[in-house]
Amino acid sequence: MNESSKANLEEALNEGKYIRKVRSFVKREGRLTKGQAAAIEKCWSSMGLEHSQGLLDFSQVFGNDNDVVLEIGFGMGKSLVEMAKNAPHLNFIGIEVHRPGVGACLMEADEAGLTNLRVFEHDAVEVLADCIADGSLTTMQLFFPDPWHKKRHHKRRIVQPEFVESLRQKLRVGGVFHMATDWENYAEHMLEVMTAAPGYENISETQDYVPRPDNRPLTKFEQRGHRLGHGVWDLMFKRSN
Repeated sequence: MNESSKANLEEALNEGKYIRKVRSFVKREGRLTKGQAAAIEKCWSSMGLEHSQGLLDFSQVFGNDNDVVLEIGFGMGKSLVEMAKNAPHLNFIGIEVHRPGVGACLMEADEAGLTNLRVFEHDAVEVLADCIADGSLTTMQLFFPDPWHKKRHHKRRIVQPEFVESLRQKLRVGGVFHMATDWENYAEHMLEVMTAAPGYENISETQDYVPRPDNRPLTKFEQRGHRLGHGVWDLMFKRSN
């Protein structure tokens, strides 16, 4: 491998989970607790989805034709599980590459007895491209993604024109892309990118941010932020065509 290729590879690995990576790259794993490992072993056959399955038929995956909500980067899965528990009339798919987070999510989902939640442990860009049919989602969620707060790293932010166009294709017309961040600069970046993106319409009455909707749980992290005077910005754009 020449120096240029090495530099490109290093750049790609630093980009994180939302880019296409060389197949030989093995992501570093955090340490699983016994409970997380047990949950993966117990629940993966019923709740886990594999990228190798290819294009999904949601009616077969869930056994019904309910609307589907997809969340990218669900962390430890607590809010995703709460949303699925509070909305049994909807189906939820979560995508996360951090294995302990996948285990924690499955553990909570199993304890709650959920049947309307499925998870991928895979790169989100590849899942969207290969497993999610165009026009099939009612909602896309991206909550508190890595802000890459240093200016020289802003190009690594997931909310970029090419990415939001790929999301638009997966949403049904009228479907909503819901973002949230606790970094004001990233909120401004999201608003700029989404306002310029074709085929989207901001549902904010003031054409910027929306109040946190009741269906997005208030996390302990947010509660602490509020006490410290930190802001959180929600943005909701619907697919207009």
